[in-house]
Amino acid sequence: MQKKKFKLGIVEAVGMLILVLLIMGFGVIGLRLSPQVPVLLAMTVVIFWAKFKGFSWDDINNGIKDGINQGIIPIIIFILIGVMISTWIAAGTIPTLMVYGFQALSARWFLPTVFLVCTAVGAAVGSCFTVVSTVGIAFFGIGVTMNFSPALVAGAIISGGICGDKLSPLSETNNLTAAVVDVSLFDHMKTILWSVLPAGTIATVLFAILGAGHEHADLSKIDQTVAILQSSFPVSAWTLLPIVLIFVCAFFKMGAIPTMLLNAVVSIGLMVVEQTHFNIQKSAQLLLDGYVAKTSSTQVNSLLSRGGINSMMPMVALIVLTLALGGLLVHFGLIATVMEPLAAKLNSPLKLVAAGLAACLGVNLFVGEQFLSIILPGRAFKQAFDDGDLNGEALGRVLEDGGTVINYLVPWGVGGVFIANTLGVATLDYLPWTFFILLCPVMSILSAVTGLGLKRTVAKRQVAEA
Repeated sequence: MQKKKFKLGIVEAVGMLILVLLIMGFGVIGLRLSPQVPVLLAMTVVIFWAKFKGFSWDDINNGIKDGINQGIIPIIIFILIGVMISTWIAAGTIPTLMVYGFQALSARWFLPTVFLVCTAVGAAVGSCFTVVSTVGIAFFGIGVTMNFSPALVAGAIISGGICGDKLSPLSETNNLTAAVVDVSLFDHMKTILWSVLPAGTIATVLFAILGAGHEHADLSKIDQTVAILQSSFPVSAWTLLPIVLIFVCAFFKMGAIPTMLLNAVVSIGLMVVEQTHFNIQKSAQLLLDGYVAKTSSTQVNSLLSRGGINSMMPMVALIVLTLALGGLLVHFGLIATVMEPLAAKLNSPLKLVAAGLAACLGVNLFVGEQFLSIILPGRAFKQAFDDGDLNGEALGRVLEDGGTVINYLVPWGVGGVFIANTLGVATLDYLPWTFFILLCPVMSILSAVTGLGLKRTVAKRQVAEA
């Protein structure tokens, strides 16, 4: 059955979106519930609203399916991230990174180093999620041992991972945004450098300043932690092979899923060679339930007991529910009814950029899904940017600065929940320290005000003037 056509007023659409936001915001922030439950409740409200408006159950099901279809690949990637975390710990990759990091890093330059290294790894792999779940865990363990604030360390890791993601041609969001605004990938990436480079530079300086008070930190606990890691895990250069493999796969432009599968196979091979007690049954259990550290340190056990397919199931459930909710909101025109009239009335670069950023933020808040925060505003504002003499590259930069990066700051967003679960730091706790994320929208606004880096359709304007 085709979608029923009906007139949806903007007041009703705004009311429904506000209700959805209140349900999720009060549930996650006010009642501190797991985000899956408020999202499910919001989806229930939208479903019965649609039925009340006269839509059939088949049409409602089609809206849900349309939304979920966009998330099949991310779901597989999240499952494989759980596999990578457990195998990287068991193979000694993450413990080795921690040991080498303890030995090489100074407390004074720890935070800017974390930001820059995570940026480099993110640029290679094109995924902030992969950065956080691998080298990010290692840096987090080092930072906590050095008595840095867990929220501050998390902010440096996340900022670096996202900065690297924006610098990578392998990034799914870079490729998606370029496709939505209909420009080449590398033209899009050159344009977003006007946000990435200044935001990254300022973030590096800020992290250096915040690390200044730790020059004389008591690092005696580090020696104890290093000894525990070396006695409990295989620590050697060989265990870093999975990291080298990621860079090799990135060089050959291999996709995320085959890269992660190959990486898991190599990591399991290292486990079997280095630790004879690992057999097929134990390896399978590790992939399913994750690694459980059993050292003499409760802190090390807490940091390195994680991973596995089952650990990703709450995230998979959240992705499915948020995509289903987003599918319903799109299918029944609730988001388009609000965004399209707004986009049509914008008549200056500053208004266009500000409204585009607000729309991306709104989709992140209402739906909590990164891809939809690019797709929906991209479709709604494409004609408005064209009419306002701004080309697709300008719109693409707005979608990245307001959509892609902000998702990690939404407590019920897929990115925010993943970070909180992986590092064990609440979204609202690390939010003030994610300097790179917070600066990106500011760079877009400054660009609109000054005209720097704002791509305009010069040819079109010249034709109109002639």
